[in-house]
Amino acid sequence: MTSERDIAAAPFEAGTVLKRDAFSETVSGHLSGVPDFPVAQRRVDAGPLWARPLARWLARREVRALRAVRGIEGCPILIRADRSSILRSWTPGTPLHLARPSEAAWYRDARRLLRQMRRAGVTHNDIAKPQNWLMTPEGRAAVIDFQLASVHRRRGRIFRVMAREDLRHLLKQKRAYAPDLLTPAERRMLAQKALPARLWMATGKRLYNFVTRRLMNWSDGEGTEDRIEREGEGVGAALMADPRVSEVVLCTFALPAKGVGLYVFAETGLTGDALRALMPEPKPELIQPVARLPRNASGRVRLDALQLVAANRLDELAALEQTEPELAETLSPIVAGRLNLTDRSR
Repeated sequence: MTSERDIAAAPFEAGTVLKRDAFSETVSGHLSGVPDFPVAQRRVDAGPLWARPLARWLARREVRALRAVRGIEGCPILIRADRSSILRSWTPGTPLHLARPSEAAWYRDARRLLRQMRRAGVTHNDIAKPQNWLMTPEGRAAVIDFQLASVHRRRGRIFRVMAREDLRHLLKQKRAYAPDLLTPAERRMLAQKALPARLWMATGKRLYNFVTRRLMNWSDGEGTEDRIEREGEGVGAALMADPRVSEVVLCTFALPAKGVGLYVFAETGLTGDALRALMPEPKPELIQPVARLPRNASGRVRLDALQLVAANRLDELAALEQTEPELAETLSPIVAGRLNLTDRSR
């Protein structure tokens, strides 16, 4: 059996890049000599120079919170941290917006998790995002991404308000995926935002939206434009006019601050830059050349698999490769070379 000391000292062996933004890059992998203990590394030196001071500040918050929640089932385990990266255990599970739990048991377990975090003096502060909630393979609740979490020495009014907001945000997830399970008391709580939350929505949220959505090109919003219908024919015709392109598939993904982005997969030996030069304006946001597109037994392109790649839905892709191993040989290099590395969803 591998000891905690061996785990803490083992070198990290990178696997798949899961997410990348201005502040960090998250990579799944395992520890050398410990293949049965999956881990994730958040690199805070992967972004632009201007973002690194804030990235390191967020990393310090995350480290402090992970130390405080150690031992709570459903929270990641901090393995080690330094100035450039954080290494934590990998939490297997499906993000909430994909799992869409409808059973009361998951929500009871999620409340148990928040209760134990509260006893440890920790508020998460970012679980309004369904991507930060997971349903584990056992059907339990888990949370990830503690960058914005707070560790409170005293359980005063600020702590109580922030803990209440964590619970209210859990109830928002319940309202989205299992509204029939909401109790009258929970509905009343949903209708009563705390004063700091109301002030934030009226003031700070506007500044936050301007900085993240306009200056940094982030988005928490949705997009519903049917760009494939509007632009797809022209893009496909331009690419297929080149004899070196044998097949073109278009998908959509959540485009930060601007709605829906267009993701093009082209079966070709050309580079992405060469493909982009062939296209008319407006050009798609992402163009990925692939050696071979995934197809079913009849030769039809597997659009369902490519849409998962375009949306960066790795959990569903892994499940697809397990249930259809014949796809893995073709799909794996496409997943490894995917161009959308955000966790934004439409």
